[in-house]
Amino acid sequence: MARNSEKAMTTLARWRAAHLDKVNLNARRPMLATMCESLGGCEKWRRQVIGEISRKVAQIQNAGLGEFKLRDLNDEINKLIREKGHWEDQILTLGGPDYKRRGPKLVDAQGKEVPGCRGYKYFGAARDLPGVRDLFESQAPAAPKKLRAELMKDINADYYGYRDEDDGLIIPLEEAEEKKAIEAKIAEWKEKKEAGLKDEMQLRGIKSDAEQTSTEERMDDDSEDIPETRFVAHVPVPTQKEVEEALVRRKKMALLQRYASDDLQTDSEETKRLLGLAD
Repeated sequence: MARNSEKAMTTLARWRAAHLDKVNLNARRPMLATMCESLGGCEKWRRQVIGEISRKVAQIQNAGLGEFKLRDLNDEINKLIREKGHWEDQILTLGGPDYKRRGPKLVDAQGKEVPGCRGYKYFGAARDLPGVRDLFESQAPAAPKKLRAELMKDINADYYGYRDEDDGLIIPLEEAEEKKAIEAKIAEWKEKKEAGLKDEMQLRGIKSDAEQTSTEERMDDDSEDIPETRFVAHVPVPTQKEVEEALVRRKKMALLQRYASDDLQTDSEETKRLLGLAD
């Protein structure tokens, strides 16, 4: 007695299955994948959706269809892709294979998924539509990272600046800059010193004026407090005229004693005595 698996592989069984598929070919595809309870039916509708996707992807390669037709075709393809996902979910629910896990993924050289593989996708000539081309412009590749060993090759004495003075150029430049910096600091110090001296002198002048004013005020206050007193001289006080006459006579006597002879001085004294001019 033959097994069921062997019976299914006979020519009559395969012809019968193909005939049933042709009979059901004109049947309308359900609007919802959950309406189909047969695993074989879900497989058939999934294959039908994949065929429609293939035909529309071939049509969208023609750039002469126009912008609006390309956009409509691209929308229909995305709609069919979503429908295919629904049939795959129903197949998995009914105990069939997981096509989403088996499906190929577009990845780049680093193993990352290519942008545009999820969500809304663009196919064929739709990628060159206005506003769509910018989405697919690849960014400039990043510079490759260097390994630690490659970085250490360039680290030497020059890297740390130990040989900067060997060329004999940097030392004169540093000396010139140092000299300029010192002169600038000295000039700044002198300006500050002069400004400080001026401020100090102004402060001193203000203080002296204030002290003088306060002294005069104290003297005025003291003069107001001290009662007025009169000094009485007990000896005769010569006037200014008498003092001047006495000084003139003393100078005359000094000149006579120095240049006149004794006889002349005697005659002069007698003459004064006779005239009544003697002191």
